[in-house]
Amino acid sequence: MSGTRTFFVVICCLTVIPKPNLADPLPGMLFPRESESRELKDLNGLWNFRVDSSKTRDAGFQEKWYSKPLEKSGRVIPMPVPASYNDITQEKSIRDFIGWAWYDMDTYVPQRWKDNSTRVVLRFESAHYYILFFSLGAKADQHSASARPAVGCSAVRVPQTRIKCTLSFSCTPTPSTHLILTRKCLNNAHPTPPTPLTSHYASRQHAHPLHTYPTTPSPIATTRSQPPKPLGVKDAVLCEERGTGITLQLDINECENNPCVNGGTCADQVNSFSCTCYCSIVIHNRCLPMQISTSSTQSSLQDVYRLPVGIRTVRVEGTKFLINNREFYFKGFGKHEDANIRGKGLDNVLIAKDFNLMKWLGGNSFRTSHYPYAEEIMDMADRTGIVVIDESPGVGIHYSDNFGPVSLKHHQEVMAELVRRDKNRPAVVMWSVANEPLSNLAQAEKYFAPIFSETRKLDPTRPVTFVTNFKAWSDKVVQFVDVILCNRYYAWYHDFGQTQLISRQLEEELMDWYKTFKKPVVQAEYGADTLAGLHSDPALMFTEEYQIESIDQYFPVFDKLRKEFLVGEMIWNFADFMTQQGVTRVVGNKKGILTRERQPKAAAFVLRQRYLNITLEQSPTSTGDELLDALVKFESRTPTTGNQ
Repeated sequence: MSGTRTFFVVICCLTVIPKPNLADPLPGMLFPRESESRELKDLNGLWNFRVDSSKTRDAGFQEKWYSKPLEKSGRVIPMPVPASYNDITQEKSIRDFIGWAWYDMDTYVPQRWKDNSTRVVLRFESAHYYILFFSLGAKADQHSASARPAVGCSAVRVPQTRIKCTLSFSCTPTPSTHLILTRKCLNNAHPTPPTPLTSHYASRQHAHPLHTYPTTPSPIATTRSQPPKPLGVKDAVLCEERGTGITLQLDINECENNPCVNGGTCADQVNSFSCTCYCSIVIHNRCLPMQISTSSTQSSLQDVYRLPVGIRTVRVEGTKFLINNREFYFKGFGKHEDANIRGKGLDNVLIAKDFNLMKWLGGNSFRTSHYPYAEEIMDMADRTGIVVIDESPGVGIHYSDNFGPVSLKHHQEVMAELVRRDKNRPAVVMWSVANEPLSNLAQAEKYFAPIFSETRKLDPTRPVTFVTNFKAWSDKVVQFVDVILCNRYYAWYHDFGQTQLISRQLEEELMDWYKTFKKPVVQAEYGADTLAGLHSDPALMFTEEYQIESIDQYFPVFDKLRKEFLVGEMIWNFADFMTQQGVTRVVGNKKGILTRERQPKAAAFVLRQRYLNITLEQSPTSTGDELLDALVKFESRTPTTGNQ
């Protein structure tokens, strides 16, 4: 792990033909996109909904709710999809429910979907934590979703144009469905307390479309990047089905106005067909549309899929993090999928707002804390050039059960699905396998070693890390990372109110990390809870003045050490978010520099000036009215010369 290690962010595509044997695992599929050969049917809207509040939480299975309209099983209510169900009603029992929740709806599909040349597939995402899918009263598929946008899918039988869909979700974490084991479904006065990190938002939080594609063999594009100078990429497309008579074609357009097309035929062995495309370095939001087509001599059908791709390199060299051979400094945020009423429900309006706010704040990156985010969010990152540290749902690994073989197997499956889903994305520059586990334990070393090893085998093109809140002298897992990500809240969880201690404590700890491991470091979390509108001078904890006073103590140390080994700072948090109730939370976590409604607190303007100042330092040619206030402040702090 020492010395120089090079990573090439590559373009990879993956699709799976659903198999009739439901016992066969489905390793993932391309995000549903329409084309000449593929159709989508949106299933968003109001579904019938009820929770199974029986004492054993299994009445739905015992009484076979899936075999008939859900409304015949008892009282149902309309529930919007996508959305977390917790905050939709006025019922505490639903807000805090743990167990099985049930949805159903009827939908109609075109007559042409009934022919044998069309596959009909249901894609389900972000189902907390286990999902069962029933079609026409029969079990069709199941998936352990584990808080991530699931890459599971199910083939749907279409014997008629009217389809009845029933979905059942278990929001009870277990070692095989989630990496946190702190909740139990108990029907007594003393339930096991849930994890306090976030609110227990559950249900169908992302889109679940029906989509089709033809029965012609579909491609798996496995890309191996071997960039010469100038930077380019070599793409290899593999045919999923072996056999003769199958033709593949790869087409990358708008690549220096020189389309690259290549075709070939699949022989008895799985062959690769490559085209080399030498492109200039992708700057920010420059993505190239890649079209992959397959056809067969045994059928007149052709499958066409288009995917925006980006070409760039990622390299960790000594204490530097390089993107496209240029030093990169993370000016970012820890985030959450979270909003009023909808919880973690997908909201394109909020996605657009958040990315506009990140641009306004001068940020260039975020971490998907502490789970993979919706693919629509990742699409926006690719489109806008925001860099992403892609994190698994491995948060709260604090108990002995979390380090057992069941959790380990599930954790490896989670990382495999995450890599399969997001390895196409140029925005993703690093994988994070966990957040704040008990990495000081000897058993943590044994547990995480294979997770890092297997993740690197799945994708040797990107750095791998995790986020620690332990010290350099006690952490047993940091030895495996390529970049150290650490969380610390000085003058908040200890030394209450003593902001004058922050700079010294911070510098000592960051220096300890570097002296011990000789690796680049990112301050992955720092900050203070702040109630918008609460003021005090001199500053007191929870006031807007205290948040500013706190973060101001971090900045001089960051400026000093980024000349040496610090490669990033990511404030916690982008916006306030809901958590479980507790005496340390005032209606949620209030460490956001924005309110939950996305309005800036006073610290947001301070952070904005800092991030824009760093942008001006690193790219002095930047111009624009939005930088004017930062420019004035920057020049006031910097000695001027005749040239300036």
